[in-house]
Amino acid sequence: MIGKLTGTLLEKNPPEVLLDCHGVGYEVNVPMSTFYNLPSVGERVSLLTQFIVREDAQLLYGFATAEERQAFRELIKISGVGPRTALSILSGMGVGDLAQAITLQEAGRLVKVPGIGKKTAERLLLELKGKLGADMGGAHSHATSDAQADILQALLALGYNDKEAAAALKALPADVGVSDGIKLALKSLAK
Repeated sequence: MIGKLTGTLLEKNPPEVLLDCHGVGYEVNVPMSTFYNLPSVGERVSLLTQFIVREDAQLLYGFATAEERQAFRELIKISGVGPRTALSILSGMGVGDLAQAITLQEAGRLVKVPGIGKKTAERLLLELKGKLGADMGGAHSHATSDAQADILQALLALGYNDKEAAAALKALPADVGVSDGIKLALKSLAK
């Protein structure tokens, strides 16, 4: 119904902003990833929106990018995940990180988001596989992402944290095999 708002930013009170569009003030809830990229109060801003009607409220959610809005829409389709939880997920991790967690089936990364328990994380991974993971996950081919996933799992099993393992993966050639990739990643992490 309301797909986009463009106007002057009047107030910033996380996670809500007040946007003046030609004399009408819209209260819009935004994820922290969008909030941090907003301009100063008094400047113009455009937000893609999702309008949600409930029995007791009519709510607007705003996003800086189409990918964020699409991820939000996919999240709220899942049983037990409402708009507030979806906003929390997108505030706790970027769309790229979420897509990577889904592609690699890493429930541990989702559980770190406040309000997401183990069962909800597993449901998210199951229901979003193929919807968010591959298409928003990035530029790697399917075969490459399988090798990358195996390398990442091996590094995590060896005790490296997510950031260390991800940094080691980025340094690897795109077409590296699993065993060579693990060796190269371990060499880069040993430095």
